[in-house]
Amino acid sequence: MTQDSFFETLERQYQNQLPFVVYSRAINSIIKCWLQKDDMLHTTLDFIESGFVFAPFDLNDKSILLPETECEHLTLEISNLDLDEDFKTTTIENYGKEQHVQLVTKGIDTIRKGELSKVVLSRKVEKDIENTNPLIIFKRLFNTYKNAMVYCWYHPKVGLWLGATPELLFKVEGKQLTTISLAGTKPYSEKDEVSWTNKEYEEQQIVTDYITKQIEPHTSDIKISEVETVRAGNLLHLKTYIRSRIKVESSLKSVIEALHPTPAVCGFPKEASKQFILKNENYRREYYTGFLGELNLKTSKTRNTNRRNVENNAYAVVRRHSNFYVNLRCMQLKDEKAVIYVGGGITKDSVPQNEWEETVNKTKTIVNVLS
Repeated sequence: MTQDSFFETLERQYQNQLPFVVYSRAINSIIKCWLQKDDMLHTTLDFIESGFVFAPFDLNDKSILLPETECEHLTLEISNLDLDEDFKTTTIENYGKEQHVQLVTKGIDTIRKGELSKVVLSRKVEKDIENTNPLIIFKRLFNTYKNAMVYCWYHPKVGLWLGATPELLFKVEGKQLTTISLAGTKPYSEKDEVSWTNKEYEEQQIVTDYITKQIEPHTSDIKISEVETVRAGNLLHLKTYIRSRIKVESSLKSVIEALHPTPAVCGFPKEASKQFILKNENYRREYYTGFLGELNLKTSKTRNTNRRNVENNAYAVVRRHSNFYVNLRCMQLKDEKAVIYVGGGITKDSVPQNEWEETVNKTKTIVNVLS
């Protein structure tokens, strides 16, 4: 399929106000799109269906499903998308500094009282945009963020979301569970060698320990990798892989409930920090810091790659896989405005002014695709 026909089909779907998702996983030259045949709103409670799921920060709200059987599927293999435009960076007015500093100060006070050890506090920034065509913005995201999962998701009854998220919530292949602990943020610089402080390593360790503890009841054979530095756009993060096997008696839903929302987007302990966010953030996150991705899709692997064993190759193992990404670095398009969501992790040593600056840096990361 050519790039032109792929995007023309998507454009028609959008003009007809029918649900779709177009996405590409990190370091991948494959773009997939799912086109739902009608505008029915499907949801999932137990995550036992097969499809593409778009889940909110608070699982008490609806998790939207594009069911696999109700969608047409297209694939485009390409490493860069053509865009007829001069790409100029844009600026954004960061309003709301006073409110955000107050919110962070309240978070720090709550942590110092011993009620929380970390809380992630966010805000939204609105920007008027001239070109509201989401597919052009998706193309820019795809060309700009090679090591992120980039997506554009639309449902006429829910809204239109786009993002470039570096963070895997987890993936499952058969019974094999892989999750990532990601924390710490620094601006990337070609000139300077990166050096992380104890605060950042500590933040990272809190996340790793927490994930391990959360999955213990549901999995076995837990293995933890070394900490590494990864780059996402113009930011750097610390990252660790945690691999394990899901127990026979555990369900995908139990793993989701154990891991979502993560300390990287919510805080620690989970329930207390989540309640603090719902009570104090002064806006509804909706699908920001929720998760999205492929749910229970079938893959088949041949059992034997030995050429002489040709007859055994007929017996393929059919496994189900799921890949969920945390909905970070995202925006919602609404009435010719882009609503951009940004946040940061607050600990007892946080400085409110610095936390404000961090959210300003993060708006720059996403706003560059809105020229």
